[in-house]
Amino acid sequence: MGSETSTGTGTTTTATYDEHADWYNEFMSPGTAGEYIQRVHGTLEELLGPGEGTCLDVCCGTGAHAPVLGGLGWAPVGVDLSGGQLRYAVGRLPVVRADATALPFADASLPAAACVLAHTDVPDYAAVLREIARVLRPGGRFAHLGVHPCYIGAFADWSDLPRIVVDERYADRSRSFDAWNPAGVRARVGAWHLPLADLLNATTAAGLRLVRTAETGPGGIPDLFGFLAVKP
Repeated sequence: MGSETSTGTGTTTTATYDEHADWYNEFMSPGTAGEYIQRVHGTLEELLGPGEGTCLDVCCGTGAHAPVLGGLGWAPVGVDLSGGQLRYAVGRLPVVRADATALPFADASLPAAACVLAHTDVPDYAAVLREIARVLRPGGRFAHLGVHPCYIGAFADWSDLPRIVVDERYADRSRSFDAWNPAGVRARVGAWHLPLADLLNATTAAGLRLVRTAETGPGGIPDLFGFLAVKP
């Protein structure tokens, strides 16, 4: 499930999570998300690792991941487009309301950045990656963690576990509101699909160097995919 809030097409960007902010804050709470959010945060810790200085929480949503970044020694600062979600985030970390494709930070000014459960919420994640690469210092770290591009989406049928059926919609990169969970995030705000190759190619094209990747999921079926990249 994603926590990024900027969605739109062309030159118009809108915050589609605003009307769902109260629900999403509860949905992402440890008491509700349970084992899932524990795996998200555990994988984020493994990928990013400890450090000092500012870590930009790109598409921070309600700030649910700020405690993890702070626990690693970083000073998290959040950026998101949704004023509704930032009402919750402001109590968890310093925030700025802005579009992730136009980050309000100077070139080569930050030592680290993370984007967690958000890449399917923006129509052009490649543009977000370019902005992250722009604001990172040489040697800066970037941790990406999101739903698994190969197994989570409108194209993936989870109704017959442990078998997952992936259909031809895997090649469809458009936004979809189809979801196996009608009460979940995707049925409410939709998702843009980004195939695995597109995600990795966009990362390297932005000028970031992949260091490691990670997969995790229940019963050995990965529903999360992440990577650590650095700016050379």
